[in-house]
Amino acid sequence: MTRKTLTADRRQVLKGLGAAGGAAAAASLGLLGQPRAQVPEGSGTDPRFLIVMGCSGGASIIDGALAIRASECSQPQVLNTFPDALVSQPDGSPLRAVDQDFDALGNIPAAVQARQGWFVQKHHAQMAVATWERTSVNHAIGQRRAVTGNEAWAGRTLQECVALQHGAGRPLPNVHLMGGSGFTERGTDASLPAWAFGEAVTDPRTWPLSLDAVKGIQGAPGRGLFDRARALRDGRVDALSRFAQVFDKSTRLRHWRHIRSDARQGIEALDLISKLMLKVQGPDAPLAELGLTSSPVIGRVREVFPNLENDKLEAQAALAFLLIKYGVSVTVTLGPGGDFVLDPEFDGFSLGAIGGGGGPVLPVGAVKNPPIAFDFSHNGHRSVQAFMWDRMYKVADGLITLLAEEEFGGGQSYWDRSLIYFASDFGRDKHRPEGAPEFGTGHSVNNGVLALSPLIKGDTVLGGVDPETGLTYGCDPRTGAPEAGRKNSEAEVFSGLLSALKVDTAGSGLPDFSALPRG
Repeated sequence: MTRKTLTADRRQVLKGLGAAGGAAAAASLGLLGQPRAQVPEGSGTDPRFLIVMGCSGGASIIDGALAIRASECSQPQVLNTFPDALVSQPDGSPLRAVDQDFDALGNIPAAVQARQGWFVQKHHAQMAVATWERTSVNHAIGQRRAVTGNEAWAGRTLQECVALQHGAGRPLPNVHLMGGSGFTERGTDASLPAWAFGEAVTDPRTWPLSLDAVKGIQGAPGRGLFDRARALRDGRVDALSRFAQVFDKSTRLRHWRHIRSDARQGIEALDLISKLMLKVQGPDAPLAELGLTSSPVIGRVREVFPNLENDKLEAQAALAFLLIKYGVSVTVTLGPGGDFVLDPEFDGFSLGAIGGGGGPVLPVGAVKNPPIAFDFSHNGHRSVQAFMWDRMYKVADGLITLLAEEEFGGGQSYWDRSLIYFASDFGRDKHRPEGAPEFGTGHSVNNGVLALSPLIKGDTVLGGVDPETGLTYGCDPRTGAPEAGRKNSEAEVFSGLLSALKVDTAGSGLPDFSALPRG
C-alpha cells in the first residue's frame, strides 16, 4: 500500500465520521454553555459511573422482570401473560424472566431463541425495578423525560448531573455513543460548564482516529512543528482577526479555544488514539503501517464482545468500557439503532424475496437488530420484546464482566462504582387478541424501569403489577412498600438514580425516592 493510499484511507475514515472530532474539534461547538453553575467540591475525586442503555421504542417491563404468569390472571387469554412453564424466578426473588423460542421475528422470517433466565439468575441480587407512570408516548419526548425526570432539575439530564458531580478534570466526562435519540439530547440548564454536556461519537470503531492530529498520518510534520504552528495561531494570528476582536468575550468562542488548546492537549497526552482503538491489524485496518496500535486490552474486550466489528451496539459497549477504564468519562450512553442489521454471512438477504410459508429462512443469530429496535413490537410484540431484552441483557452482562475485572482501588472494582440504567421511552399495550401467541402493540404510559448496580437495593421491585390488568402501581418512596393506589413519577425515579450515584441534590427540589439507593 502506498503512502498516498494510507493517508487517504485515514482521511476517508475521518470524513465518514461527520464531525467525529467530537473529542477535540468542531462537534464541540454544538455543546456550548455558560459556565455559571458551581462545580461540587471534590468533583471527580470519588467518582461513580453511569451507563445509560437506551431501549428505544418501548421496553415492556411485563415482558421481562415483571412478567405475569397465566395462572395469576382470571382472563389470561386476553392479557399479555405467559404460560407458567416459560416464567422462571430465582428462589426468594421478586424478579422474573421469560425464555421463549419463535419461528419469526415479527414479520421477518428469522428464528428467535431468547433467554432471560440466565441473566436474572446471575444478577438478580443487583437488579431493581421501579415502576412508573410516564407522561408521554411520543418517542422523542418520552426518551428525553426518561433522562431528565420530566425536566425535574432545571432540565438537566442524568448524564449531565453525573458529569458535573464526578467528571471534573476528565477529558470527556459525558460521551454519547448513540445518536438521533432523546436519550442524548442536551439538557436545558445553560449554567452548566460546557464540559458537562455530552460529546457525540458517530462510530466507536473509527472515532479514536480523530483523537490525535499527528499519529496515523504518514509523512505528517513532527509534533514539535505542529505545536509551534498552533502556538503561533493561538497567540498571534487569531488575535489579529476581526472575528476574534469582535467576539473576544463570547463564551462560545472561549469554549472553542479551550477545546482547541487545553482539552486537545490532554487528549493527545493520554494517547487515547491508542488506548481506545477497537480495530486490530488487518487488511481493512493497516494499523502498523500507520504507526498505530490496538488498545492494550483489545484481546479481552473482543472476547467479551466478539461481534463488535459488525454489531454497532457491541462496539458501543466496548468503547464505553474503555472510556471508563482509562479515566476519560464518568457517564456513557449507548443503545441499539433503528437499522435492520444482519450477520455479514447473510448480506444480500431481501425481505421481499423470501418467505413463502416454508418456515423460518434465517437461523437463530442471523438477525442482529430488528428495524426500529423495541418499536418493532408494532409488528410482533412477543418475539420482538423477547429478542430485544435478550440483546440488551447480553450487552449489559458483558459490560459488568469487564468492569468487575478492572480494579479501581481500595479493594473495589469499577463495577462496584457503576450503575446501568435501562432507559425506555414508554411501555407497551397490555392486552392481546384472545389467545393470540403473537400480536402487535401500541404505546402505553404505564411501565417500569430496570436498574442494575451494587449501588442500589437489589433483588427489589419498587411497586408491583396488577395481574388482572397488566398495569403497574407504585410504592412508598421512602420505604419501598408497595402501594396499589399510587404511581411512581418520572421525577422520583430520576431522583433515586442520582442519589444512588452519590450526586449532591441539595437545593434541587427533587422528591425523595430513597427506596432505591443502597444506604
